[in-house]
Amino acid sequence: MKDAFSAEQRLRSNRTTQKEGTHKMKNIQTHPGGFLVFAFTVALVGWLTGGCATYTQQNKALTSQVRTGDVGAAATNYGAKAESQKNSKDAIIWRLEQAATLRAAGKFKESNDAFSQAEDGIDKYEESAKVKVGREALALLSNQANLPYEGRTYDGIMLNTYKALNYLQLGEPEKARVELIRAYQRQQDAVECNKRRIEKAQDEIENRNPKEKEQIQKAQEDTRLNGQISAVRTELDTLKAYSDYVNPFTVFLDGLFFMCNSADASDLERARKSYERLSGFAGDASCVKADLETINALLTGKTLEPTTYVIFETGRAPIRDQIRIDVPIIVSKVSYVGAAFPKLVFQTDYAPALQVIADGTNHQSTALIASMDSVIGLDFKNELPTIVAKTVASTVIKATAAYLINDAASSRKKKKTIADVLIEIGTKTATAAYQAAVNIADTRTWTTLPKEFHYCKFPTPADRKLDLQIPGGVQKASVTLCDATVNVVYVKSISLTAPLLVSQLKLK
Repeated sequence: MKDAFSAEQRLRSNRTTQKEGTHKMKNIQTHPGGFLVFAFTVALVGWLTGGCATYTQQNKALTSQVRTGDVGAAATNYGAKAESQKNSKDAIIWRLEQAATLRAAGKFKESNDAFSQAEDGIDKYEESAKVKVGREALALLSNQANLPYEGRTYDGIMLNTYKALNYLQLGEPEKARVELIRAYQRQQDAVECNKRRIEKAQDEIENRNPKEKEQIQKAQEDTRLNGQISAVRTELDTLKAYSDYVNPFTVFLDGLFFMCNSADASDLERARKSYERLSGFAGDASCVKADLETINALLTGKTLEPTTYVIFETGRAPIRDQIRIDVPIIVSKVSYVGAAFPKLVFQTDYAPALQVIADGTNHQSTALIASMDSVIGLDFKNELPTIVAKTVASTVIKATAAYLINDAASSRKKKKTIADVLIEIGTKTATAAYQAAVNIADTRTWTTLPKEFHYCKFPTPADRKLDLQIPGGVQKASVTLCDATVNVVYVKSISLTAPLLVSQLKLK
């Protein structure tokens, strides 16, 4: 009997425990804010599962390989990354990195295959943007890094420029011609593309409810916020000014190609116009002026003399890092919440010039024709108002929602139940963790671009031999020129310690 009684007592005790547990769970589910806690927890798990590392952090190991000049290994690793991310929001940026390192490794066909995949993605996004200006509500609830990377204006221009160079090095000038025409068109379309980008950001904010729009506007007018943003702009104001979205290196290559591969007078006229535009950008324009004279001579029926061009690609493009800027949140009173904004970080480890020695005595140094720091920096400067608008809107909306959820979950009862306490703690923890997980800046940028482009030209030496060296450095290389009327020696220096990467192509 005692055993039977004990068993029955245990059964009743278990039933009582289950009822109490069920009752507590119902209290949590029906408690004000309980559903919101659940929703935020689910969202939090999703975002944390996706990871919160910035692109710069994810890319750190591979950029280190590039910096040391191990472009073969970098190309392989970027290829693996691009393949694993081919259906992700970051597909385009990883393909661009892969394509650039393949080119640096001398794998020109494979490079163009990767560039073409990136270009397909960029063109798809551009076409969809022309059809409809859409809202990006998802990013307002998370961050801009969670949107697909669609490619920036200079990405498309450099992509086609590099494809043209790859085709020239593969001996396919007609395909190079097509790519240069595409690059030119991208520069023509750039202003309109930026206009659509601004309209898109404005549309996202305009479609919010009136209360949110009011809070966003007040935040944008805050003097403290504007002071912090002005500090970010200051460094950009020192950059060399180019026309909006013009890449002088692309303009140079366009002029050089159509001068040397002219099918008729219209091609020569195109070359002349490109060099005239370039003369307004180049620091030392002596070579540009010499080429303009050559074009004028060709228009009168003269032929090209044996000439050698040395194109020098040096350093690494700026990366994007994230910084914290305080954004005011207006609910019952003003408080400041940290928001992550991108900032350009310019790379200083680079060779400022290349010395070329021909005939053992003729020393020439390459002259700057294009600063990618300026190209990228000016694009970033144009994009900054949109970045600020989107980030402020996102921060205000997320922080206001968190404030209201936490406020709803905080019971005003004098006597709080266990459920009340658990919900209050859980809500604050979940909202804080959620905001930390999504509070990252969009630091995606094409890091394997160079810092600068230089060039020089001279009559091809009789012995067809050149010595190349970095002034005051240890980087050196010797080249025997191909048998061509117009030779181009392409030299890439990634850092002051990395070896020179040298290739050749025939222009005529």
